Parts: sequence; C-alpha cells; structure tokens
Amino acid sequence: MTNFISVQLKKASEVDLAKPLCKFIQQSYPGAEAQAEHCRAAEELSRLRKSALGRPLDKHESALETLLRYYDQLCSIEPKFPFSENQVCVTFTWKDAFDKGSLFGGSAKLALASLGYEKTCVLFNCGALASQIAAEQNLDNDEGLKAAAKHYQFASGAFQHIKDTVLSALNREPTVDISPDTVGTLSLIMLAQAQEVFFLKATRDKMKDGIIAKLANQAADYYGDAYKQCQYKDTLPKEVFPVLAAKHCIMQANAEYHQSILAKQQKKFGEEIGRLQHAADLVKTVASRYDEYINVKDLVDKINRALAAAKKDNDFIYHDRVPDLKDLESIGKASLVKSTPVVVPLSQKFTDLFEKMVPLQVQQSVSVYNQRKADLVNRSIAQMREATNLANGVLASLNLPAAIEDVSGDTVPQSILNKSKSVIEQGGIQTVDQLIKDLPELLQRNKEILDESLRLLDEEETTDNDLRTKFKERWQRTPSNELYKSLRAEGANYHNIMNRAMQADGQVKERYQSHRDTIALLCKPEAELNAAIPSANPAKTLQGNEVVNVLRTLLANLDEIKKEREQLENDLKSVNFDMTSKFLTALAQDGAINEEAISVTELDRIYGSYTQKVQESLKKQEELLKNIQNAHQDFSKMKQSNNESNLREEVLKNLAIANDNFVELVANLKEGTKFYNELTEILLKFQNKCSDIVFARKTERDELLKDLQQSIAREPSAPSIPLPTYQTTSAGGSKPAASTPTPAPRTMVGTKPQPPARPPPPVISETSSSSSASAPPGAPAAPAAAPVPTPGASAPAASTGPSQAQGPPYPTYPGYPGYCQMPMPMGYNPYMYGQYNLPYAPSPMYQNPGQAPYPPPQQPGYPFVQQPYYPQQ
Repeated sequence: MTNFISVQLKKASEVDLAKPLCKFIQQSYPGAEAQAEHCRAAEELSRLRKSALGRPLDKHESALETLLRYYDQLCSIEPKFPFSENQVCVTFTWKDAFDKGSLFGGSAKLALASLGYEKTCVLFNCGALASQIAAEQNLDNDEGLKAAAKHYQFASGAFQHIKDTVLSALNREPTVDISPDTVGTLSLIMLAQAQEVFFLKATRDKMKDGIIAKLANQAADYYGDAYKQCQYKDTLPKEVFPVLAAKHCIMQANAEYHQSILAKQQKKFGEEIGRLQHAADLVKTVASRYDEYINVKDLVDKINRALAAAKKDNDFIYHDRVPDLKDLESIGKASLVKSTPVVVPLSQKFTDLFEKMVPLQVQQSVSVYNQRKADLVNRSIAQMREATNLANGVLASLNLPAAIEDVSGDTVPQSILNKSKSVIEQGGIQTVDQLIKDLPELLQRNKEILDESLRLLDEEETTDNDLRTKFKERWQRTPSNELYKSLRAEGANYHNIMNRAMQADGQVKERYQSHRDTIALLCKPEAELNAAIPSANPAKTLQGNEVVNVLRTLLANLDEIKKEREQLENDLKSVNFDMTSKFLTALAQDGAINEEAISVTELDRIYGSYTQKVQESLKKQEELLKNIQNAHQDFSKMKQSNNESNLREEVLKNLAIANDNFVELVANLKEGTKFYNELTEILLKFQNKCSDIVFARKTERDELLKDLQQSIAREPSAPSIPLPTYQTTSAGGSKPAASTPTPAPRTMVGTKPQPPARPPPPVISETSSSSSASAPPGAPAAPAAAPVPTPGASAPAASTGPSQAQGPPYPTYPGYPGYCQMPMPMGYNPYMYGQYNLPYAPSPMYQNPGQAPYPPPQQPGYPFVQQPYYPQQ
C-alpha cells in the first residue's frame, strides 16, 4: 500500500566553468598570487559540477550531499561573478525532467546564460533526489520513517522555493518541469507523503485512534489538493494522477476506520458502522479503479472484517441507528509537517572555494571609491600644476629672474643657462619630434582594435537578424541588438575618447610648431645661444638695490612654494587605503552598501588635510605673484630703457617661455603616449569581451538551430492524406450491382496525417487447381462461387471496391472459409507490401464445401471496425 511518488532528475549538458571564470579573474583581480588562487578555486568548482551533474547519482545521502555542496557554492559565487550574457557568459543547458522526447525530436530542453537558471535546476535535482532517497527508506523501523519524513519535507521546501523564485531567476518562460504550477504541485505531493509517513509512524507506535484519524485525514486533504492542482494538466507523468487519487481515498478510508474505533469506544455503534461503510466504499473504489497502481487488499480485508463484526453486534445487541454519511461529524485534521525552508548553506560540509574573493557588490563599490579617490587626487594635482604654470607664465612675461641677473648686457643669464641645460638633458627637440611621431601609430593601433571588436558584433547581429527573419517567432532568444546595447555604448564611448584625444594631439602639435624654433635655440651650446641673444648697453648697476633684493626674496619664496607642491603631489599619490573591509562590514550589517556616503566620509577623513594644504598653497602664490608684479614695476622704472635692451629682454622672455612650453609639451606627449598604451589594454579587454560573447552566442545559436531542426522533424510534414480504394475489382472479376449498399464514409478526427489503408490479403489465382492439389484424397471438389444476384439486373455487373476504408475484403474463391480463419505463415507482417507477392495455398484442414462471395454487410467473424494506423512519431 505504501506506494510513494518520486521525482526524476533533470539532466544537464557538460559545461566548462573554469575557463570563463579564470578569464574574468585575470581581467578583474590584480596580483598574480591572488589570481592563481582564485583560478584553482574555479577549476575545483568545475570538478564539483561534473561530480554533481556529470554522472548518474546513487539514491544515497552522499550523492545528495554532493548536490547540496554544489548548490551552496553557486549561491556563494553569485555575488562575486557577474554571470550574464554580456559579462561572464556561461550557457547552461538542461533537459525537461518529465519530457521523454520522441524518436526524431529528442526531449525538450532550455539553454540560458543565467546562474539563476543553473541554481534553480540544481535545487530541483536536490528535491528530486531527496524524494528518491525517501522512497527507498525502510518504513518498518523508526530510522527509516524519520529519514523519509525529513527528506520529503526538504523536497517540498526545495520545490516551493523554486515556485517562488523561478520567474525572477530566469526572466523568461521556464520549461514545464520547473514552472510554478508544476513545482507547486510537487511541493504539495511531497508534503502529503511526509504527512503519510507520520501517519504510518503513529500507527506503528499504536497512538490513540483519534490522533491517527486526524493525521490520516490531513494526509487525505493534502493528496486531494495535489490531485485538484494537476488533474486537468498533463505536465506530470501519467501514473501520478491515479496514485494521487488512490492515496486520497486510502487516507480518507484510514481516517474513517480509526474514527470508527473511537466511535465504538464512545458507544456510538451506528456511527461506527456508518464510517466503516464509507471506508469500505472508498477502498472498493481504489481496488476497482487503481488496483494496477496500489494494492489495498489488506486494508480492504481489515475494514470488511471490522464492518461485518460491527454490523453483527449492532443487529443482535445494540440496534443503533446508522446515520447517513452527510450526518457524520467531520473528522479533525492534524498537520505534523511543513516545507523545510531553503537556507544556505544546505550542506553541513560546505566550504566556500572563493572565501577570499570579495563579493561583486563590494568589488564594484571599491572600484567606484577608487574612481572617486582618483578624481579627488587628480583635481588637487591639476590645481597645483595649473597654479605653477600660471606662476611660470607670469615670471616669463616679466623676464624674471633673468632681468635681475642680466646686468652686463652681453652674457647669457644664469637662469637661461640652467633652462638650456635642462632641455638638453631631456633630449631636446629630438625627444619631442619622436613623441609626436609615435602618437599616430598608437592611435591607429587602438582604432584597429576597436573596429575589429565592433565588426565581430556586427557580423553576429546580422546573422541573428537573418535567422530571426527566417524562423520568426520560433527564434526565441534575446535579440543581439538588445544584448549588445551596453557593448555598443562602451564602444561609442571609446570612439569619443579617441576623437577627443585626436583633438588634443592636434593642439599639442600646433603649440609645438609655434615654439619649435625657440626650443631649438635653447638646445644650442652656450656660445651659439649667447650669439643668438641681442646685446645691449650695460644696464645701470642695480646690484644691492632694495627693489632687486625684494624681487630676489619673493622669487625665492615662490620657488619654495613650487618645491612644496612637488612634495605635496607625491604625498597625494602615495596615500593608499583599502576600503574592502569597510564595505564588507557595511554589507554584513545592512545587507546593502551605501557607497557614496561611506566613500565621501572616508575620503574627507583621509585627504582632508592634503586638500587644505593645496588651498593654502594657492593662496600663498596669489599673494606672492601680486607682490612680485608690484616689485617688478618699481624695478622697471629704475632700469634704463632703450630699443636694444627691449629687444634683448624680449628674446630672453621667449627663451623662458620656450622652456616652460618644452616642459609642458614633453609632459603632455608622455601622458598621451601613456594614455594610448593604457587604452590599448582596455580595448584588448573589450575585444576579448566581444569575442567571448560572440562565441557564446554562436554556441547558443548552433544549439537553438539543432533544437529547431528536431522540433520541425516532430511536426507533421503534410496535411491529411485521403484514403485510397482497396481494389477496383474483386477476385472473381465481377462488379456488384449499382444498388448494392455502400457503408457511410467514416469521419477521421484529429490532425495527424492519415497513411494509406492496409491492403487486402493476397488473391490466389488458379483456385480450382490449387484446391484440388491441396485437398486430401476422397474429398469433394469445391464448386466455384457464384456472384450475388442483384434485384432488377439481368446480368451481374463487375464489382467495384468501396471508396472508404471498411476492413479487409474477404476472398471469394471456393473452399476458403473467410479472412478471420486464414492461416498466416510464421513472421507474417500484414504491413510489408512485398510479402503479398507470395502465393499462399489454402490448407486442407480449412476446406469447406463452398462459400458465397463477400456480402455487403460486415461479417460477424470480423466484428471490430478497422482503426486507422498511425505511424510512431
């Protein structure tokens, strides 16, 4: 009687998890040691999947433990890897657990690049395997009963969890086996079976009949609800429905039986009989309808014996009125089961393979924090560099400090010599020329990488659009133009970045051309440099003058500020603080990360003092430049002014400006070279991302094409074929009269194509000679059959075969008793047309004196209407 329902496992296609995970790790996590450790964990995860899904699993706790560990590991990596079609793209393919497939089409399956889909299917297998393990338990001892109840409740919880999460996890229509309706029904079935196990344990422990009746009645209620959910659906195997119906009746019968015992104890003998009669009717229904699935003989005997005894006692002793079924008091219910909630980790032996890897949310928060930090540092450094350039420009326009050094009028000022030496040490004009020459090559390389990446996307998108146009609504996958939106936006962003870089390159080249001659002059030896600078009459001796001393002091203070800025810039670049622990703490406490609030607070705490120093430096420079300009006005009034001195001062100013431009140009060009090299690395990663997703889409496309071909193979290839006539003439060569009744044509219901009707048995020629040859000695020869006389006709007409299929026609040669007694040779196949060429002589043992030809009505010896033959799909 204890026939329990177990669920079949889903079958998964093989997937290599290690390769895409390792590629993501190498792209996202710095440090060779950390990368190697995480890659080893990815390889271990791939082996764990193969162990859990790549082989048949035993119905044992150890196999379930492997599945649970893999499920726990999937849950742990979900926040650490961005599984999606356009990031870590891994396509998981699973077959429908309940779809047996067909000869040509195979079974239904679904392939998705979704970790949620993989988790759902693995959890389904956990519940299915738990149901199989529970069904294998020995229910004759307490250990088996406890194990079965535990596994059924776990399976119920697993299926219920899938029902609640599958639609959000997949974002599309799932296969039938994991649809909310199906898994909801499975969850209720598992709960009903767990309740039945508790009923069995209560019966085994001989608990009070009132309690046992309530447990049985609750189990009957669960089974009834499960049956109602699936009785109009064909999603579950066909043997499930009769088992559920039978279990509902059996549990209700058990409840009535034990409640009748309670009624007997309460001296309610009429109620006892009424409940036993109801129980007997229920088990009688099971025995008559569902005996193929569940054997209830013992229960029937037990109830019938109790009913007979109760009736006997009541008839002879108590004479209590037997109430109607509707008047019986309803039996209470007691549920001792509930679905076990899915709380990770499910495995007691789970160890996170990626324990040291931070969750993706933390990683993203750290990335955003680093961007905020870089923006703050770059902004502060840019402010200081801009202020330094401004100071250099002001000093160059005032010809300082060369003006207070140029007292002779015919020698190169020391500041100009220092600038010339610095330019020559940095490679001079050749360095700038080489850097400018390299920029177009670097730009072209990046353009080619970006163009190739977008070409891959364009080709795959074109193929996808063509197939979508060809198959229309059958082509059920995410359109490429929607999937590639983020990638194309990223590619457009890189295009804009390169366009802005090209504009910046043009500005640098234009600036370089305007100052190239002066920079080249700075690169010459001192003698040539001195000769290129116009001489002037010696200026009035201003050495020791108070204005000169003030200017020297102010310029020294400005140089000190510049040195402080260089140190401050190095300090800003060297500050480092790992925010991982902060974000992990926030995630653990709140379940979410408010990155902006945490980052702003920490950046202010770490960089607040540096930002304040930058602002103080800017204010000091502003005051110094104002004082320098005032002091220079006084100095200019004291200097002797003429055309020669003005020309000399102009050249010296240009040389100072050329030095500043050289320093800035070299810095800009080196920064541009660095930018293009870094952009190359970024674009190579972008190209790999495009290549990976295109490869994954190609694999998915090939799989979908294969499924479509199988689906098309399962479909009918042509509409219904009209049934041909059997024969145009009968064996005797005569036609029946026109008034011979013809059976009405049969209506063929259904959409399946109808094959040609089965042909008639072979017509054996030379009847008389064959009959004579096969007849035993002394037997009378069979006379030839005469045609059926037709009223109103002077001569028999040639018969015509009926236009509709109505069963094989009967042969009309003499001595043959009819089609139903025709002796068939061993291995005869009535559908193999080639065999009809073989002449079968009638056997002597079936010879009769003679037989009329085939009459129009159907023969009683062949009472069944021929059914159309459907080829196996």
